[in-house]
Amino acid sequence: MIKLNIKESLIVIDDYEKSIQQLLPKNKKIIIVTDTNLNKIYNKSISQFPIIEIGLGEKTKTLQTVDLIINKLIELEADRHSFLLGFGGGIVCDITGFAASIYMRGIDFGFVSTTLLSQVDASIGGKNGVNFNDYKNLVGNLNQAKFVICDTKMLDTLPKHEIKCGLGEIIKHSLIADAKMFELISENYKNILHLDNAILPKLILENIKIKAKIVESDETEQGERKKLNFGHTLAHAIEKHSDLSHGEAVSIGIVFASKISLQKRYITNIEYNKIINTLKKYELPINLTIEKDKIFDAIKKDKKRNADKISFVLLNGIANAKVEDISINELKQYLYDLC
Repeated sequence: MIKLNIKESLIVIDDYEKSIQQLLPKNKKIIIVTDTNLNKIYNKSISQFPIIEIGLGEKTKTLQTVDLIINKLIELEADRHSFLLGFGGGIVCDITGFAASIYMRGIDFGFVSTTLLSQVDASIGGKNGVNFNDYKNLVGNLNQAKFVICDTKMLDTLPKHEIKCGLGEIIKHSLIADAKMFELISENYKNILHLDNAILPKLILENIKIKAKIVESDETEQGERKKLNFGHTLAHAIEKHSDLSHGEAVSIGIVFASKISLQKRYITNIEYNKIINTLKKYELPINLTIEKDKIFDAIKKDKKRNADKISFVLLNGIANAKVEDISINELKQYLYDLC
């Protein structure tokens, strides 16, 4: 169990059914938000509560879905003392946290995180939101869940591409903060890809610790937390114009940021090649195949933009991230030269 001091947020790695019984408030109306697939798989475990079912995929992550949830909450006579439980991956968690934060000016919520990506990243840290006109997470807020439950047994039902999606974020965390973890990931890729129970729970725990430590030091992303955006500026642009998963897009973003770091002589050729080879071991994409003009147009609308500059995360060696303001024009030149 990890305790985030921000608003007493607990992160638990344990059996989800046992944890739900322990952590759900006893004196509140509990309402669950989940998606169509998960409702079919886990309905027996959650059917004692009212369920709001939403659709699948990024197309669901919209204000229209939030509108649906709020209308259902009204129908269920949810009040300020109700509790919303997001039961799903990153999309369900993002939408649930956002809806809970704005319903009646905010009700409490928690998550049962069902994917590798959400267990190591999306459900932790208090970022909630939805996409708007295909722009990633353009509308949202910062509000911590009361708890996040991570049950590694739930990962056994995931298809391989979902596992790789989470691995993109795990590799990112190691590159910005933990050299030993990066070595572990690079050397044990076969076991990790097969969800080895001797490695995976520890790996998830260490990733959660990295994110929790950064979030606690900088909840509102004024400085240190920006490092978590390593690889994400390009990744969000790629997601807008492709069907790649978040982790796959982050992989290409990592390559791009690493190339800039190499060109600026912040990392060595040896370090750069090790990053590329590790991504290849996990069968993650490393090449940008989308029209550069479309990518650059999306980058210009990135949330991290400030006037004519973007706060861009680079590597100053493995496990040593640095944030550097790069002008839009300079970033365009890197995009066209390096990709």
